[in-house]
Amino acid sequence: MKERLLNNWTFIRAIYVIMGSLIIVQTAMSREWIGVLFGGYFAAMGLFAFGCASGNCFGGNCSTDLNKSQDQSIDDVEFEEVQIKN
Repeated sequence: MKERLLNNWTFIRAIYVIMGSLIIVQTAMSREWIGVLFGGYFAAMGLFAFGCASGNCFGGNCSTDLNKSQDQSIDDVEFEEVQIKN
């Protein structure tokens, strides 16, 4: 947890924390309490590096390679019967 808070800071992550904090302050001053939750979510995204604030949404890091086996057809599927214990 400590490593996640202190390392790998990016410009976008800092923007999330700053904008989330500003939303919290602004909505608390105008007594719009649902906005505090909204701002808290964005500030937490930046602070704890999850979601798009961690840099995984726009850098292509979320993509997964599809390793489909070309030599297997639908006829090669093996089924196993599941027994229910009473």
